[in-house]
Amino acid sequence: MPLSICRATGDGDGGLNTHSNYTGVNGNADGNGTRILPLGAVYGLDPSKYEHLYSMVQEEVQNKTAKGPSSCTNGLLWLTRAMDFLVELFRNLLEHADWTMTQACTDSYTKTLKKFHGWLASSSFTVAMKLAPNRDKFMEVISGTCDINADIEKFCTTFSPFLKANHEFLASVGLDDMKAS
Repeated sequence: MPLSICRATGDGDGGLNTHSNYTGVNGNADGNGTRILPLGAVYGLDPSKYEHLYSMVQEEVQNKTAKGPSSCTNGLLWLTRAMDFLVELFRNLLEHADWTMTQACTDSYTKTLKKFHGWLASSSFTVAMKLAPNRDKFMEVISGTCDINADIEKFCTTFSPFLKANHEFLASVGLDDMKAS
């Protein structure tokens, strides 16, 4: 995965993160994106070697530092999972117009993040769902003046292959199923 895509997911300058009312996921994505961004300095050391984020992950796997909480690998893993959640949430919003935000979020969480979280994170999610915004208000806030359904569909279609590639890569190095520490 090129570093430029990692930067685009958590930059807060007009991308999807700007519109997210989900501080937990947004903070998670930002935190993991921030963990990846300083690796741009590593890229500068040897641009041909570190052209892709996967090279850095492979080096961490080789050095047995990939499972560390501040590793690039851990950042990529949890950023990918946070984005999986957002893609699933947006799909739910498109496909289930009758669902509340709580229903859409809970279904998305169950399908994407729950199996990797322990009791504390799962309990925190349950509490956070009590603060979920009204679906209509959420859609109004993220849409502005554009056709939000078309934008959501485009985002899901465009971004999903990157997430799939990340999962395949992480599985190839034995780390796609790593749980929260």
